[in-house]
Amino acid sequence: MLRVAYSVMSDGGRWSLSGCLAGIWVDEFRSLWQEARERTPGAHTAVDLREVTFIDESGEKLLAEMAISGAELIAAGVENKHLIATLRDRKSGSLRRRLEDLCHDGERTLMHGEEKEH
Repeated sequence: MLRVAYSVMSDGGRWSLSGCLAGIWVDEFRSLWQEARERTPGAHTAVDLREVTFIDESGEKLLAEMAISGAELIAAGVENKHLIATLRDRKSGSLRRRLEDLCHDGERTLMHGEEKEH
């Protein structure tokens, strides 16, 4: 279950989430977020995740999309803070570094595949 609250602030909007950002709730939140973006394009967005207890892979992808679009992500707890820091690192990383990482990941996968064949 996910509880979503939206507040209009002087500088934009603030989402407050409670519960699990997972499964069908990710798509529901994505729809709400996209509707708000259409109504007020370019407005500052803050997403308060301090009461979120679990984020699955689809939730992580949505938060990454939001971070890329300029949303401010606010978290509490070691796991969620780490996730947000990772998303920030990805956002601020250069395209070259991201491509290098992808290449190295591909090399590691290939090396592991070769090891299994021998």
